Amino acid sequence: MHLSARCLKSCVFVLVLLPALSAMADDDVDALKLESAPAQALPTGARDTKIFLEGAVGNSSRRYQLGSQDIGRVSIDFSHTARLGNGLRAVFSDRIDHVYPDVAGSDSTINSLREAYISWQAEGGSTVVEFGRINLRYGPAYGYNPTDFFRDGSLRTLTTANPLALRENRLGSVMLRAQQLWTDGSLSVALSPKLANRPSLEGWSLDLGSTNNRDRALVALGTQFSQRISTQLLAYKVDGLSTTLGASVTTLVSDAATAQLEWSRGSEPDLLSRALALNSPSATRNRFAGGVTYTTVAKLSVTAEYQYNGFALGKRDWDNLPSVAPPGQFVSPKVAYLIEAQRLQELAPRQAVLIYVTQKDLFLKDLDLTAFLRVNVGDSSRLAWVELRRQWPRFDLAFQLQQSIGRITSEYGILPDRRVIQLLGTYYF
Repeated sequence: MHLSARCLKSCVFVLVLLPALSAMADDDVDALKLESAPAQALPTGARDTKIFLEGAVGNSSRRYQLGSQDIGRVSIDFSHTARLGNGLRAVFSDRIDHVYPDVAGSDSTINSLREAYISWQAEGGSTVVEFGRINLRYGPAYGYNPTDFFRDGSLRTLTTANPLALRENRLGSVMLRAQQLWTDGSLSVALSPKLANRPSLEGWSLDLGSTNNRDRALVALGTQFSQRISTQLLAYKVDGLSTTLGASVTTLVSDAATAQLEWSRGSEPDLLSRALALNSPSATRNRFAGGVTYTTVAKLSVTAEYQYNGFALGKRDWDNLPSVAPPGQFVSPKVAYLIEAQRLQELAPRQAVLIYVTQKDLFLKDLDLTAFLRVNVGDSSRLAWVELRRQWPRFDLAFQLQQSIGRITSEYGILPDRRVIQLLGTYYF
């Protein structure tokens, strides 16, 4: 009853907003685009305004004799692009999530202003200048992106475990960005200033403390050498740290197979030091992700990806980390480490493997299967996620199952949620 009352209250709240939002008013992806494959495209064509309303109900089975608990969510997702003339364009993207139960210390209704910026490009010109909150997404890998430098701290709420959807739902950073475009490439420079000191847990906050808590700069050079090979070189600078270098490449191995490689190297404190606020010196290490995607004529796509994070704990160090909270602390060092990895969207183990599968038109038209398996190479724990989604012109119905498997001291065995089952409905306006 408590869950139903909260969901009903959220639906009323969202429906009140819809008239105002309405008044403001392809599945095909370039195989060589140096970004992760996007979340499932909304069936709204090329319209400048996109709105969808989503509701979810489910149940979470928990460890530590915590039993199970009902979970629910109501979300409204809105994006709009306005052409202002004289080469000017305004972009706005926002998402409201009302979740039950809420995360301790935060509001149950969370607003995420993902993007709000002005863009200028002269008619037929090759120079683009943008200013505002912009969501930069770099890297072709699926589950871990070493060159996606603006990802840390950008998720206000977690509504899915799907790594592709997480990239779409996060906050952008306030920045000034300039791009120079030419036929086979581009050069961009982004400057993101410090605007706040710390993150905010208030539901309607802009949360600049999560995305703009230090001065940052990024230079990216993209080149398409041929119809089969594209590369990107990046240099990323954070105030107080040395420059981090990154590179990525996407290549068409055959008409059915695409390979993606992504690498970065920088000097910074390791992940454990950041999680436990230890005063440790910086170390120079590598991050890497590499994989192959194979697509069949039957619309089956399979990606196998290897992931490496030199700043993460290896198996021996993880095993030596206490699993029990010390006196006066609420969480154990292991849990604190995993929470910080999630906040930073970092790879928690030193090595991991991802298998990502999609099947379009499974058994019948417009019934799609999406599934992935994450494997921690060090402790052999696993996270499995499966979604079946039936699509109609304006409505989707989806069933999701998430299962974490592993020993009680492993990455996927230590956290409370063992199994999560959800039923989702999405209506597109």
